[in-house]
Amino acid sequence: MKKVYYLSTCDTCNRILKALNLLEDFTLQDIKNEAITEAQLEEMHTLSGNYEALFSKRARLYKSLGLKDKSLSEDDYKNYILEHYTFLKRPVILIENQIFIGNSKKTVEAAKQAVYEK
Repeated sequence: MKKVYYLSTCDTCNRILKALNLLEDFTLQDIKNEAITEAQLEEMHTLSGNYEALFSKRARLYKSLGLKDKSLSEDDYKNYILEHYTFLKRPVILIENQIFIGNSKKTVEAAKQAVYEK
């Protein structure tokens, strides 16, 4: 499977998609227009090992809801991600049985390697 969960209004996501040439051969899901399902989140969880890795602590809602001052459980992370798209760290790139989460240079470079290996 080759899939990308991203936000079409995010310049960083769009730049990464173009840089990795992910506009071809990949299924793209704009999470603002098509919410992620629990099954999709479970698949991401299986590959990543935990929900916290998928959770964006940069989201404005994270601060405005006072979540940074709370101790969140794995179930909390899961529920917040399902509740609002902004809590999913973006982009999430799935290539076969590998997952690449976020936009750090190291993550993008690893995804690039995986794209060109296939």
